[in-house]
Amino acid sequence: YRVDTRLSLPVVDVDEWTLTIDGDVDQEVTLTFADLAAMGVVERDITLTCVSNPVGGPYVGGARWLGVPLRDVLDKAGISRTRADQILSTDVDGMTISTPLRVALDGRDSLIAIGMNGEPLPRENGFPARMVVPGLYGFVSACKWISRMTLTTYDDELAYWTERDWVTDAPIKLSSRIDTPRPLSDQATGKVVIGGIAWAQGVGIGRVEV
Repeated sequence: YRVDTRLSLPVVDVDEWTLTIDGDVDQEVTLTFADLAAMGVVERDITLTCVSNPVGGPYVGGARWLGVPLRDVLDKAGISRTRADQILSTDVDGMTISTPLRVALDGRDSLIAIGMNGEPLPRENGFPARMVVPGLYGFVSACKWISRMTLTTYDDELAYWTERDWVTDAPIKLSSRIDTPRPLSDQATGKVVIGGIAWAQGVGIGRVEV
């Protein structure tokens, strides 16, 4: 691959790209893009959020992802006897992301995605393949341009962010805000209408109390 210096994004040749699954597995497996696309692909509507996103901020987005269930990809290498508790993902640049293994096994729609909104995965979103895990912040779940998944333990290997003492399990938190009255505004004596919004990805909101 090469790097687009204008955008500082990897430019990956899909015909040369591979995804390797190794570590504490029954057998190391390397998949080509054609291998991955030939597996049972599904479409899922999933919202991703960066841990740096402020309430109402821009670092959140929903898309319809096309991909292979993460569990199915890992099963290619055999994980029934693994002692691993993390998936250590590596991208084509060598960046590492740690993801709890349980999110591939607990029934959520975790994917190795190859398409987005009815189109091939855009380069800026991780072409040719990336990990997509609902319910977790991106720094533990959203490895773009993925090229390797190593099943290991948090005691044995640290990814980029865990090496910097970031948490290993980062569920997306409930968020809420008040839009009216405006912050620091003066209100007349009497009844005041309060309005805002609350959301919780993958869980939903039952009620809001003020």
